[in-house]
Amino acid sequence: MNGGSVGGGDPYTFGSMSSHLSGTAAEVVQARDISGGIHFHPPFEQQVPIPQQLPGNVRGFVNRVGELAHLDAVLAADSGVSVAVVAGTAGVGKTALILHWSHQNRHRFPGGQLYINLRGYDPGDPVTPMTALERFLAALGVVPGAVPTELEARADMYRSLLAGRQMLVVLDNAATVGQVRPLLPGAENCLVLVTSRNRFSGLIARDGAQRVTVPLLSEFEAVRLLQTTTAGYRDADQDNQVAELARLCGRLPLALRIAAERAAARPHVPLTSLIRDLRDESLLWDALSSEDEEEADGVRTVFAWSYRALPTAPARLFRLLGVHPGPEFSTAAAAALAALPESETRRLLDVLVGTYLLEQSGHDRYQFHDLLRAYAADQAAEYDDPSDRHTALERVCTWYLHSLFTATGVADLGSFLELVPAGYPPMPVPDFPDSQTAAAWIEVEVDTLIACAHAAADAGLDGIAWQTLALLRFPYSMRHPVDACISLGEQALSAAERAGDPAGQITALVGLGISYRLAQRLDEAVDRHRRAVLIDIDDLSIDMFRRNALALALMRARQFGEACSLFDQVHAIADHAQNPRWATIALGNLALAYFEAGNLEEADAAINNAFDTMPQEFSTDTHADFLNYQAMIHRERGHFAEAHEAIAGALAMNQGADLLLEGAFEYERARILLATNEPGQALESLAHALAIHRRVGSRSREALAFVIIGQAYQALARASEAEKFYRQAAAIHQDLHDDWNRAVSLAHLADVLARRGADGDSHDACAEALDLLHAFNDPRTVQLRHELTARPPSTST
Repeated sequence: MNGGSVGGGDPYTFGSMSSHLSGTAAEVVQARDISGGIHFHPPFEQQVPIPQQLPGNVRGFVNRVGELAHLDAVLAADSGVSVAVVAGTAGVGKTALILHWSHQNRHRFPGGQLYINLRGYDPGDPVTPMTALERFLAALGVVPGAVPTELEARADMYRSLLAGRQMLVVLDNAATVGQVRPLLPGAENCLVLVTSRNRFSGLIARDGAQRVTVPLLSEFEAVRLLQTTTAGYRDADQDNQVAELARLCGRLPLALRIAAERAAARPHVPLTSLIRDLRDESLLWDALSSEDEEEADGVRTVFAWSYRALPTAPARLFRLLGVHPGPEFSTAAAAALAALPESETRRLLDVLVGTYLLEQSGHDRYQFHDLLRAYAADQAAEYDDPSDRHTALERVCTWYLHSLFTATGVADLGSFLELVPAGYPPMPVPDFPDSQTAAAWIEVEVDTLIACAHAAADAGLDGIAWQTLALLRFPYSMRHPVDACISLGEQALSAAERAGDPAGQITALVGLGISYRLAQRLDEAVDRHRRAVLIDIDDLSIDMFRRNALALALMRARQFGEACSLFDQVHAIADHAQNPRWATIALGNLALAYFEAGNLEEADAAINNAFDTMPQEFSTDTHADFLNYQAMIHRERGHFAEAHEAIAGALAMNQGADLLLEGAFEYERARILLATNEPGQALESLAHALAIHRRVGSRSREALAFVIIGQAYQALARASEAEKFYRQAAAIHQDLHDDWNRAVSLAHLADVLARRGADGDSHDACAEALDLLHAFNDPRTVQLRHELTARPPSTST
């Protein structure tokens, strides 16, 4: 990414789209003879994915015949949207039941299956409806930038995508109705399965859900589960002894499987001996438990019985895994936590999985049942020294930080500031052979990385906390709403302030400023950037970084005079520091600022100076970006041959390596073609640009492309189609709170409506545009305001 220019290669979201209304495409461009019609089809028609998110089926599932039949009846019922609440105490086998049923019936849901563990009873934070919808929308093919930022809008999009599809939605471990209700489809041919320890009477009364209660297993069923699990490992045990073991396990499937595995692993130990040990553990647990504890706590008797039988090494790892901040982890993370070689750690994890104290949730991915995670944390708190737990947490958080630093570097998603991660990784970080692998690792680990930052902050490891959050800012912002990015930025700032780290505070403030800028909260963006500039620090690189960031925010706010002054300051500091890279970046951004202000001579001089000072090892994508700036300047000066040459050079240099840049370059090529009387060819470039913008989820760039598409159709005397695209552009800019570009869209709309004779509607669009422009006072805005006020008054009555 182009770290030094606007928003990492994002100058196309504002002023470069402006055009003087006195020189609209309908006047400047005379369409050549065209044989046949031109139809702008919606580009990038993506095949709708069929998600297959169900976890693996349950091994050795037995019993629950009545509950399975009840679920069959829910599916068969013709009563609108089918929702089944599978309720029961902890460890009773709710998840096993729904997964077994879902795998048996997945063929009845050709639209696919969505699954999420809402973690309503985990020691950590539960999954929010916002996060759940984000993941579901991604599974349904929605690109990150197209995911709405409000809960209601996300839920609307989710329901729309499920309409007409026959899908299964599994919401596992829900704690509240509020977690569930936004995730209910509106389609009548979808089935939702919800598991919870809560009976969810409100969901049944208001949403027509049916409850499937999962009771404790009967003695017969519990005995059968034990016998099935131990079959082939032990000689036949006496029925009364198996029944006694089942009773001591509370007839809970989770406890029964743990006990059965221990019995199967000790085929020559009499069952009476195992029962005696478990009975003793039960008496001990009863002595330590209060009368008002939940019924589910009885299962901890079996946990303790199984845990105490572990050898020292796996028992230690089990306890330390209770310290791990996130709900899932890899072998490498567990190795970092325990300070053990990966090979040894993998062996110990196999022991824990084999005793049902840990679940393997995927390839090299492990997780606890929520009760077992809490039990492991309790054991660590009771038996491990606090300093040992703190050291283990520091080890694993440091490993995650260094892994994230490496991944963001390989994926080119890191901070433009040259951050040096705190500490030293206790284990080798993952090997990321390419950017896709690195980005995929971040996507998988993002929840754990945030949990690590929070745990580090709570433990006083503020350097690790702010650095983790700072490195996450860009990759996180690609897939999450800007409000969530702002929240992470505020947490990073608090951690950096507690650490007394001025570089950390500047990094966090700049990250916050960028997030506020993306949210179009420009006053707050400029405020955070100004605060960053005021922090005392003796580091020229950081000083250039923060001044450049403030200038970019001021450009978005269309305060070009101060922005140019700041870019001049960055250039002067770079000259003093003999830093040609920063000098070039400052000149390129200065050229763009002059261009946006309408000072084309100064813009041309600045971009030529940028090319003269550009070091040989300069970033290829930034070089290509600067060629695009040059094309923009040439085009607006009427030097069309030079503009064509510059944009062709930018496209050749990029060669599809960066889709964001490619879309921007195709967009600029379309503008040049439109300016040279070639609207048909311009539409071809715009189709390509728009396909890219939709693929990467850039709604802002999509709206900007709509404006130029409207101008192309206007040039082809197809006013009704032009009007449609102008209206779409204005609507998107309104959603994005981008007042200036909305005003530009409305100005074009007013023009085309006036040409169609719709004077009243044209006057309304013109008036709305003028109202939006009051907040700006740069030269282009002054010119646009003058052109709008010079329009003849409406003749409509």
